[in-house]
Amino acid sequence: MLDIGRLRSEPEAVKAGLRRKGADPGDVDRVLSLDERRRTTIAATEALKARKNEVSKEIGALKRGGGDTAAPQAEMRAVGDRIQAMDQEVASLDAELRSLMLRIPNLPHASVPDGPDESANRVEKVWGEPPHLDFEPRAHDEIGTALGILDFERAAKISGARFVVYRGAGAMLERALISFMLDLHTSRHGYTEVLPPYLVKAAALEGTGNLPKFEQELFKVDGGEFYLIPTAEVPVTNLHRDEILEEAQLPVKYCAFTPCFRSEAGSYGKDTKGMIRQHQFHKVELVKFAHPEHSYEELEGLTRDAEAVLEALGLHYRRITLCTGDMSFSSAKTHDLEVWLPSQGRFREISSCSNFEEFQARRANIRYRPEGGGRPRFVHTLNGSGLAVGRTLVAVLEQYQRADGSVALPPALRPFCGGRDTLGG
Repeated sequence: MLDIGRLRSEPEAVKAGLRRKGADPGDVDRVLSLDERRRTTIAATEALKARKNEVSKEIGALKRGGGDTAAPQAEMRAVGDRIQAMDQEVASLDAELRSLMLRIPNLPHASVPDGPDESANRVEKVWGEPPHLDFEPRAHDEIGTALGILDFERAAKISGARFVVYRGAGAMLERALISFMLDLHTSRHGYTEVLPPYLVKAAALEGTGNLPKFEQELFKVDGGEFYLIPTAEVPVTNLHRDEILEEAQLPVKYCAFTPCFRSEAGSYGKDTKGMIRQHQFHKVELVKFAHPEHSYEELEGLTRDAEAVLEALGLHYRRITLCTGDMSFSSAKTHDLEVWLPSQGRFREISSCSNFEEFQARRANIRYRPEGGGRPRFVHTLNGSGLAVGRTLVAVLEQYQRADGSVALPPALRPFCGGRDTLGG
């Protein structure tokens, strides 16, 4: 959520930021109009309450002097009724104002490139080289099916499209990737591992910006108050909701493995084959709570931590900075990591690393207490995939495939796979 004080003091700058992101700048005027009505009503209510106190004193004086109190008591009742009505109006304006504020996206950082869509994203680095394959590369779903480690047909029988059953070495490889990532982030990168709930209440999703705007993309439990998490970002960010951290604690760094559940609304016809876009998948997530003055340094560090996974696995990838038209609702700046898929002859997203500045913290009321004293301030929140596990498995199958149908295992994964160095063959 944006700071309404910023909308009051810098309305044109906020509008310019919203235009960069392709959002409606008219929402600023709507907010300010509601805000003015709210403040005017509050001022009028306070004046009536002051008058009510005066009348109360007048009635007391009349009673002590034996005077007639009928007229001031009638005025007291009328003033009380007006105060009650105006308090209800303020409550209604508060709700309307918050609802509108929750639907306004975060503003892009000045360093974010402008552009309407992914075509304007900026390539920052490319690591490694595409694997040299002297045969026609096969897609991961073909490789996995031939090896008997991925079963899409039985998954469809059980659950429908966009699901997979991992079998034998496939399940082992998925588990190995999860363990490898968690060990790397906890032992080398200094993250604290947490295992959060997979069901959350609406307030948690509101805190991260998933609600109310993206409700159609979520799975809600029928007849209940719970939603299945779309990513560990939701429960982990909300660990410190309505809390005040100490400045000396920052940055707080968490990593978490969870399944993720997404309806993939609006993605009809996209990546219907294979494991690129599924309703259920696994992810190791990185979340940081940072000091506002250092959050962009922390974004660089978080992105490097995710890149370290790809580099340790020897996977060819690139880093891009998303343009204003390709950014998420809540992000101020996002680096995407894209891994090379030989079967498609292109890079595909495997991680998004974002700085939300105080946008999520304001929604979830997450603050820190400055060491030098003063009022608590909002932290900056960051998160990124470290990595999407299924897509990492896809990249391993495709980049390490061999002409005979087998797949070599990256050396870093072999200790997690019982020492084996090959799948199939």
